[in-house]
Amino acid sequence: MPVKKAVIPAAGLGTRFLPVTKSVPKELLPILDRPMLQYVVEEAAEGGIEEVIIVTAPGKEGIASYFQPSPALERRLTENGEKGLLDKVLHASRIARVSFVIQEEALGLGHAVLTAREAVGDEPFVVILPDDIVHHTPGVVAQMTAIFDRTQAGVVAVEPMPWETVHNYGVVDAVPVSHPDLAASHPALVEERGLHQIRGLVEKPPREEAPSNLSIVGRYILPPEVFDCLERTPPGAKGEIQLTDAMLMLLESAKLYAYEFQGIRYDGGQPLGLLRASLEYALRRDDTRAAVREMLRGIHIE
Repeated sequence: MPVKKAVIPAAGLGTRFLPVTKSVPKELLPILDRPMLQYVVEEAAEGGIEEVIIVTAPGKEGIASYFQPSPALERRLTENGEKGLLDKVLHASRIARVSFVIQEEALGLGHAVLTAREAVGDEPFVVILPDDIVHHTPGVVAQMTAIFDRTQAGVVAVEPMPWETVHNYGVVDAVPVSHPDLAASHPALVEERGLHQIRGLVEKPPREEAPSNLSIVGRYILPPEVFDCLERTPPGAKGEIQLTDAMLMLLESAKLYAYEFQGIRYDGGQPLGLLRASLEYALRRDDTRAAVREMLRGIHIE
């Protein structure tokens, strides 16, 4: 069964961006001229996703408004002959079929995913964290769905991190499928670079206890059975249900793979990461490259 649905958790408080996130959802903060959330919805659509389910929270109604048609604005842009701006506004509401579910209380990533259970139904789905922005063509979702199509098993995006920072991430205990112990049972996957079979997962381990430096990045393809695991996952620290704990439970009955994706990742969840993303995306674009280079040359701080 192909992956056709995506869940994007967007109910968090965005505390690293306070005070602006008192009134503006973090997911709508811009990278250059588009919000973070639009980048990941576009990545999902490029990867074959037909329906995007955004898990949001009370007070973040602006997220829903962004992806809905705006007849008054569209009419005014049409009357003023602003075709370029009109195309941008229309594009946002046409990227994919977008629906919303409300997470009434922030009880962790696992709980946010569980909130989308009814909307997802009994089929595999991708989870995309909107503040992990990855630049690459094809996007990470397209890369991962290609692997899922071959394995029909869950796939988790991972990235090698410096050992001194692994305590900030979920980490996988995994073996490359090209390893002699696995190659014979994975002949069709051996040529997949950066693909590992997961044996375990640990959330934010101390460096000395980390099984690897392959840290989980915000992209997961999961089978629907993970919902039952989430239902049975007890709350951990701060009363939150962790997706990592449910995936560890899922390993008891299903295979999971870790995939070292291709692309440059930006941490849009913190201000300097968002700034870097804006600068580098602007330097890639033909219509902004020269102006940004000139701007950077002209910056002199005393």
